[in-house]
Amino acid sequence: MSRTALIVTTYNAPDYLSRVLDGYLFQERFPDELIVADDGSGAETTEVVERFALRSPFPVRHVWHEDRGFRAAAIRNEAVKATTADYLIFTDGDCIPHPRFVSDHLRLASSGWFVQGKRMLVGRGISPRFTVCGFAELAALCFKGELSGCHHLLRVPGFAREHKGLRGIKTCNFALSRADLLAVNGFNEEFTGWGREDAEFAARLFAYGLRRKDPPFSALVFHLWHEENSRAALAKNDQMLAEAMRSSAWYCPNGIVKENRP
Repeated sequence: MSRTALIVTTYNAPDYLSRVLDGYLFQERFPDELIVADDGSGAETTEVVERFALRSPFPVRHVWHEDRGFRAAAIRNEAVKATTADYLIFTDGDCIPHPRFVSDHLRLASSGWFVQGKRMLVGRGISPRFTVCGFAELAALCFKGELSGCHHLLRVPGFAREHKGLRGIKTCNFALSRADLLAVNGFNEEFTGWGREDAEFAARLFAYGLRRKDPPFSALVFHLWHEENSRAALAKNDQMLAEAMRSSAWYCPNGIVKENRP
């Protein structure tokens, strides 16, 4: 069986990250390794990762770069370079995994496809205390209106639909083979500031010839509420996304490999 790495992106949210990492102790199937892709957090986050690594039944790595603003694309690339795993599952440090998150993704993995998983949004009032819980507790939170997207609680493992567009692309729950990621040269590090680096990545995967698989009833995360990131870079990032969508190119020159750079 291929080796699987879970890549968790984070930035200065140690309480959320701690609960997210704890969620991976309750998985039906553990990843072969977990990499925290840290976009420049402070010492508190380092302590969270170090404490978790002592308890984890699988290897844990902490990949960090200097805080120079939102650079999720760059730190994800650094995390990819830190692993030799064959299959990569990307998520975020504010997304608590369903107990079958990893096993669901591995069931869905297939050649020629990438997988866009689903999320349920956790309400602002309960996000500070929400953690891994059972179906009855989740159903009760849905009934109270404290979780959105409650239809995702239905489970049909392995079932997925093909989706041919970019709507709903989010790397808080995204998986593909390492070989396919390397073929398009990873994430485009021209994207700085929040927004669209994930959609542009998917646009290049489509151009490369991959198809998109969406599982509505498995591979689920619970996305904790947080304040919105700054949208200051969105106009620039929207323009780069539009250019990628018009182009047939799938390889970005400023990704895992830096082309024509000193």
